[in-house]
Order: sequence, then C-alpha cells, then structure tokens
Amino acid sequence: MRLSGTTLFKQCYGRYALPAVNVFFMEEVLGLFAAAQKANAPFIVQTTPFARDYAHPEMLLAMIDAAEKIYPDTVFAVHVDHGIEEHIWDAINSGGYTSVMIDASHEDFETNVRRTRSVVEKAHKANISVEAELGVLAGVEDNLRIDKSRSFYTDPKDVELFVKETGCDSLAIAVGTSHGAYKFSGGQGLQFHILEEIQHGIPGFPLVLHGASHVNEEVVQRINQAGGKLKTGAKGVQDEELKRAIPLGVCKVNIATDTRLLWTMIHREFFRDHPEEFAPTGPGKIFMQAYEEFILKKFELTGATGKGSEFGI
Repeated sequence: MRLSGTTLFKQCYGRYALPAVNVFFMEEVLGLFAAAQKANAPFIVQTTPFARDYAHPEMLLAMIDAAEKIYPDTVFAVHVDHGIEEHIWDAINSGGYTSVMIDASHEDFETNVRRTRSVVEKAHKANISVEAELGVLAGVEDNLRIDKSRSFYTDPKDVELFVKETGCDSLAIAVGTSHGAYKFSGGQGLQFHILEEIQHGIPGFPLVLHGASHVNEEVVQRINQAGGKLKTGAKGVQDEELKRAIPLGVCKVNIATDTRLLWTMIHREFFRDHPEEFAPTGPGKIFMQAYEEFILKKFELTGATGKGSEFGI
C-alpha cells in the first residue's frame, strides 16, 4: 500500500519512527521490501538525485513498482531525498512518488522559505507531501559535500515561522547528525536540548533525522581487513540516542551509509575468500540476505515492527 508521508507520520508521531532507506539497485529494493513484509512494518523508500542519475528515474520506479507487486502486504511512501526543483517536478509528473524533499537549507532563511513554499503549492495539488530542511549538516553523501565549517544547528527560534510560512509537512533538522561514513569525529552526538526546544516550538509536527546511520565499527574493520582503506573511529547515531529522539517528534530516520558499508563488506570479503568467482549473483545473494536482516533490526529499533497492521495490512 503506497501512502503519503503525511499519512504515515500522523500514525507514528511520538510512538515509533519510519526507517527511510536510500536505494540504488535491485538487491536493495528486494531486500527492503522483503524485510518490511516479514516485519509487517511501514517504511519509506528513497531515491536521491545521485541514484536517479545512476539508474534513471524510470528504472528506479519500475523496480519499486515490481517490488510492490512481489510483496503486496507492505505499507510505504516513495520519496525523493535531497531534491531540487528539477527533481521534484519530474517526480510529481511521474506519478510514482508520494513524498518529496526540497533541500534549500543552504540558502538564507527567506530564500529557503520561498523555494519551499513554491514546491509545497505544486506538490499538494498532486497529493504529495513535502519535507523541508532547516539547518545544515556537514559530511559527504552522493554528490553532496558540506564542510564542517559551513554546517550549523537548526535554530529552534526559526522553526515555527518556517513551518507556518512554507506549509511543509515535515522538517529535517540539524541537531548533531552528519552525512557519510565519517560522522561525529568529535564525539558530540545528538543535541537533545535543541531537539527538545524544536518540539516545544512545533508540537506534534513530524521531524526528520538525516545522516542517522550507525556506522558499525566492526563492519569498517572487516572492510579494511578485506582490502579496504576506510578511516576508523567514526561514530554515527547510537541506538539509545535514536530511541530517545522518537518521543521528541522524530518520525523519519534516514539510512544510507550503513547499507553502503554492508554492501562493501560483503563484496570485498566474498571475492577475497572466493578469488576464482566472477558471477555477480554469488555476493548478490549473500548481500540480499544480510540486507534483509539489517533492515529487520532497524524496524525493531525504531519500533515500526508490527505497525503495518495499523494501516489495514
């Protein structure tokens, strides 16, 4: 069942969060939908502009459409992550998306409001929900690169006016997360005092955590033992932090880095241990199983397991 983000958020607010997972290729799509049906958990499947350039928007939507038929007992939204107007107009016209994000967070406040409001007006006419962003996250994800010196936390004093002026349906906030595999090098973690102030300013309004992957140190070590050269010591969002953030209004938790690290670990280890192999199906089968298990754990962590029944599944 394909729903808007707004419909999902109304049900989950303050009780559980929805894993919002970026996908690039078939194995990820199948693993995600298989896990969701097994867990009876609602979720959000996301495509970034980078993924749309890599696989083509029609190919991505075709894979999602096929997965919906293969796993009919699923509840989900289809979302454009970190889009600009070009991606959003295409998504609206495609008919397959139920949610979009306009990322004008790098603009000044007035420009962010103007661009977001323009997207909201067009998206709402198509019954598509809109996520906006206020505050800037540091880090690297796809073709998005933001130096730490240019990042800043969301100012709680701005959120009420921003939501009122734009009409957006959810708000991505900067409260200590970062994009990519090199997170929290300073060990600061989530800034709960800021999150609490934001919720106080816009009570009941759905909040979004970008850069919310965990970055498992064991996975990074296994990648490096199999020939990788990733930096160590990164720290993502810890499980207890995520659990604490959900009652404070966080309804959507973006996941991308962890699944990339999982893909890298499995493929490096497979070809290290089986140097005579060259078929993509070998590591592909292992990855799909590991991916499904990973997503099942995320559903448990966010409290989404079993909540698909609330939507008639």
